[in-house]
Amino acid sequence: MGSFDQLTDLPLTIDSHKLSGQQADVSSGFLRMTTTISFSGGGEVGRGEDVTYDNEDHEALQAWGAPLALAGEWTLGSFCEALEALDLFPQPPVREISRNYRTWGFESAALDLALRQAGQSLHQRLGLTPQPLRFVCSLRLGEAPAILAPLEQRLAIYPDLEFKLDPTPEWDAATLQAVADSGRAAVLDFKGLYEGTEVDTPDDPLFYERVLTAVPNTWIEDPKLTPEIDAVLESARERITWDANINSVADIDALPFQPTMVNIKPSRFGPLSELFAAYDSCNERGIAMYGGGQFELGVGRGQIQYLASCLHPNGPNDVAPLGYNEPTVAAGLERSPLPVATSEIGFQWQ
Repeated sequence: MGSFDQLTDLPLTIDSHKLSGQQADVSSGFLRMTTTISFSGGGEVGRGEDVTYDNEDHEALQAWGAPLALAGEWTLGSFCEALEALDLFPQPPVREISRNYRTWGFESAALDLALRQAGQSLHQRLGLTPQPLRFVCSLRLGEAPAILAPLEQRLAIYPDLEFKLDPTPEWDAATLQAVADSGRAAVLDFKGLYEGTEVDTPDDPLFYERVLTAVPNTWIEDPKLTPEIDAVLESARERITWDANINSVADIDALPFQPTMVNIKPSRFGPLSELFAAYDSCNERGIAMYGGGQFELGVGRGQIQYLASCLHPNGPNDVAPLGYNEPTVAAGLERSPLPVATSEIGFQWQ
């Protein structure tokens, strides 16, 4: 029986739901908005978080209110099926992937409520054992002449902190040497699958060779595998991992070769059925996993930490506590690995 099949028959009573927004400036230099979905029923409240990136989509949702007809007696499976037939956007989203993000937010709230009403936790229901959670901090470096400032500021307070860094052509020899000397780069995210965004990187094999020669032995995330870049990376294929193109099991199947590891970002998958099918498929095929975040501002961060703690606690999980995403990081944050903080009932990380 698949993991999602173990959840589908959970009874679910929804009396009402409400939406609330939150926002914060984050380390990548933009105003992040998200929406919390709260379902109430049977004296319990279940919560999830819509991590759609475009702020106008959140503003439209929050202005829309809560007109969706979601109250009633369901099973988790029947609720998810009905929800996936609805249009959760009062106006078309800026980008189509946001439909997955919003579906994840609503279905994770329903999962939380159904488990609370059953008096069970997610890991109990699935027979999983949460473990202390290794995490890394996802970071883009600064602008010249203070390009290393974001890295140095964090390492001055947390010298053991690991990073997922985004190399750019602005990384000169001194920057590369400093990153290598730190010994804290676990993942280099080349963002080679993005097109037409502010974070695009060039499909330049010399750029890849320069970075990976200076900073070897890291995971290589989302390279753009042109024939020339593929030739540069041929001897490092066991270290290539994928993120931006992984939204389903079919996407894993479509990769040019079976990866050693993939980044499973729960919100990218949308429906819970797709997410748990990916977990099951990777486990069956011996593909290691790590988790990724979307600059969550609320309960969604804890939920992806919960899943990572249960399913891939030792990977380079990009699920650092929220304080690490602040433009300037303060002292006193929890360090890696995070102690287990799964809720006794429901789907929350305390």
